[in-house]
Amino acid sequence: MSKLNTKQKNWLLSGHVISGSLWFGVALAMVLMTIANRKTTNGDELHAVNAMVKLLDDFVIIPMAIASALTGTLLCWLTVWGFFKFYWVITKWIVTTGLIIFGTFWLGPWTNSMTAISASERVKALANPLFMFDVHGVIVGGMIQVVCLLAVISVSIIKPWGRRDLHRAGHTDDVKITSDS
Repeated sequence: MSKLNTKQKNWLLSGHVISGSLWFGVALAMVLMTIANRKTTNGDELHAVNAMVKLLDDFVIIPMAIASALTGTLLCWLTVWGFFKFYWVITKWIVTTGLIIFGTFWLGPWTNSMTAISASERVKALANPLFMFDVHGVIVGGMIQVVCLLAVISVSIIKPWGRRDLHRAGHTDDVKITSDS
């Protein structure tokens, strides 16, 4: 398959940056909403905020994480960056994959449980140990997600660690890296 031209690459890169930025911003907002919601004394408000956190998770975080991974895959496949040529690309892959797995198996279920408990128990949920475990999981896990996303964004900008020496590893794929990469 042929590589993207500069204009195509820039459009795809813009989609990648936008999806990653939305993922980061909404993840931060969800953590802040969950922290603030622990102080409420109104059961309807408790549930409403939790329902909003769940809504943001379902309709922004999940699609933006998928979009970020998809656009990242396309950028690797259709540009000179490749999948394994640069340490910074490999790092982004590992962290992004880890965040999606963490969100799928822990953050998402904690968010869903927190919302379901507050829907049925309202303000009494604040005395429920399972609810409080879920809340703490969403806060701590969400903070970890935010820090990791901030690190991934920084790595995307700085592009540290450079290119892997593929010749020493037995690979002879000699692709010239241009200034627009």
